[in-house]
Amino acid sequence: MNLLMLIVLFAVLLALSFAFLNFYLVKKKKEGSERMQEIAAAIREGANAFIHYEYKIVALIGSVIAIIIGLVISWETGVSFVIGAVMSATAGFIGMKIATYANVRVANEADNTRNIGKTLKVAYRGGSVMGLCVAGFALLGIIIVYCVFGIWGGMLDVVSVGKLATKVNPITGASYNLSLILSGYALGCSIIALFNRVGGGIYTKAADMGADLVGKTEAHIPEDDPRNPATIADNVGDNVGDVAGLGADLLESYVGAILSCAILAIEIFSHNLKFTSVTLYSKMVLFPILFAGVGLIACVIGIAIPLFKKKLSDNPHMELNLSTWISAGLAIAFGFVVAFFLFNNEEVAQLEAAGFTLGKLTPWVAATVGIAVGVIIGIISEYYTSYDYKPTRKISEASKEGSALTITQGMATGMISCMLPVLCLGLAIFVCYLLGGMYGVGCGAIGMLCFVATTVSVDSYGPISDNAGGIAEMGGLDKEVRCITDKLDSVGNTTAAIGKGFAIGSAALATVSMMSSYLYASMPNMTELVLNIIKKEVLVGALLGGALPFLFSGMLINSVAKAARKMVVEVRRQFKEKPGILDGTERPDYKRCITISSQGALKEMVLPALVAIAFPVVTGIIFGAEFVGGLLIGATISAIMLAIFTGNAGGAWDNAKKYIEAGGVEGTGKGSPAHDASIVGDTVGDPLKDTVGPSLDILIKIMSTIALVCASIFIGLI
Repeated sequence: MNLLMLIVLFAVLLALSFAFLNFYLVKKKKEGSERMQEIAAAIREGANAFIHYEYKIVALIGSVIAIIIGLVISWETGVSFVIGAVMSATAGFIGMKIATYANVRVANEADNTRNIGKTLKVAYRGGSVMGLCVAGFALLGIIIVYCVFGIWGGMLDVVSVGKLATKVNPITGASYNLSLILSGYALGCSIIALFNRVGGGIYTKAADMGADLVGKTEAHIPEDDPRNPATIADNVGDNVGDVAGLGADLLESYVGAILSCAILAIEIFSHNLKFTSVTLYSKMVLFPILFAGVGLIACVIGIAIPLFKKKLSDNPHMELNLSTWISAGLAIAFGFVVAFFLFNNEEVAQLEAAGFTLGKLTPWVAATVGIAVGVIIGIISEYYTSYDYKPTRKISEASKEGSALTITQGMATGMISCMLPVLCLGLAIFVCYLLGGMYGVGCGAIGMLCFVATTVSVDSYGPISDNAGGIAEMGGLDKEVRCITDKLDSVGNTTAAIGKGFAIGSAALATVSMMSSYLYASMPNMTELVLNIIKKEVLVGALLGGALPFLFSGMLINSVAKAARKMVVEVRRQFKEKPGILDGTERPDYKRCITISSQGALKEMVLPALVAIAFPVVTGIIFGAEFVGGLLIGATISAIMLAIFTGNAGGAWDNAKKYIEAGGVEGTGKGSPAHDASIVGDTVGDPLKDTVGPSLDILIKIMSTIALVCASIFIGLI
């Protein structure tokens, strides 16, 4: 088993080495004119300042949580929590740094070459640093926790049939095993992801909305026009929200998928009296980590192919899809080899006792189902958000009748778009459960995210291209340069929607797996996984859980609106008090707008995050473990619907605006009433797709992880 971990370690070292090579190659590129360098430096300074302040707040809150976990649960869980937080924060920080270096170089590449393929290569190379760091650091932390506490610390050992090595907390007297320690790592990643997503999302959308509502709709100046005081803050937001926030979010999803499966294997072995094979138990714990490792190797190959290709085509969508399909295809192939040899010598009777209906290949088939369903959900998301298809074009047409119908049509599109992804998710859960029980569902979640390095690389390239367009506009480059960056940005919007589809799907499957582990942990005598939904505690918990995502979403939208209002007031003030801004004789005060976005985000991010963290703990202490079980079910079902709706509606509004700007709707264009209406729709969708939707994925995972960590406390209070 220890030798197999070398494969995972090799994958980590390969990915991180490739990431740092790409970091170096991007930085080696020239930044362009003095004006471009000045703009890029301002964006970089704003992004660095925000993330430093944010990480100070997160470090303070995280330290308190780590100490509480160390005292009440176990010191090992507290240490694992810190490792998870450090890995997540490191990946987010490096990703943000490369984005602030890559943006200006992408703009300069477009200016020098006037070639979409060459410009795409620079943007994708920058995005790949984030993608490779997300998967690399996530797996590095898992290796450390698994080896230090599982292998060397003896927590993977089996004392007797069905009984694992446990320790006792000297303060509370509660016993704990490896599943709690692994949960601590997942929780550390979740805490960072929550703050990065919430804080970064509030920052970027406050700046974006302020810039659009005053600059584009009132002053009728172009997007990213240097005369707009909020434009630098808007570009800073792309880096802290859409790159650092996105990276931490998908790192947390990736870790949650891997560890939910490993934790479930531990709990199944502890509760299934027919499952007695110690070697099979060890392999079931190792499989998700090993599968993720070979998936990462597949991603390195998939990312490298377009980057080292001599010439890329002028179709960025095709090139990025090719990278994704290669990564997914190789992950499936490598995963087959892993499953075949890992479970090859296990007895059929024990495989059946563990719930494997297709023998040794069961975990691989379940993971492949997850990959297939993830791809299908991505295609569905693309259909509802890309302006190549009817739903988004209908929103563009509705914009000719004003902003009210634009918003109405976008809401309808978002709501309708929920049905097919949920149907796919339901089918995935059903099939994976038939294949391998709840462990099969966990394998399905791993399948969806086994090529997360490529998914994040593709997603991160979008904000980099968007920033490049802003720098091109502010730097006074030719319109042809802006056309190139806008084309890349438009594709980035669609790929981001596809990435959100993967995130939502994997979040649902991982949460179901983690929830199952919670039920096992909170009810130690349970031999069959059952939660009576019509029992009063469970039913009330489910109702309250269903309402929680709405409360959480409302708080986030309020937070964005508060910060955006301050931004709108500031931009209007500058236009009024400095009339020379609009004719180019006076320089806007960019720093004031950056300060407003930073202060608003840092102030507003704490309460929603604390609600997500505290809710399952407080209700569990007051009402007990079964109430929390109901809470998790209600919150998961509600959050999945909301996340799909907000992500797809927001993406459709954004691309409906871009379709009008591209001349897709006859008789409209930039500056027309229809364009103004589409900007309003896009502005309404901004906090939905980039703040609420991604944060809901984290909400359900963090709740189930916290519930699992605190299960021993709930038991002690019964």
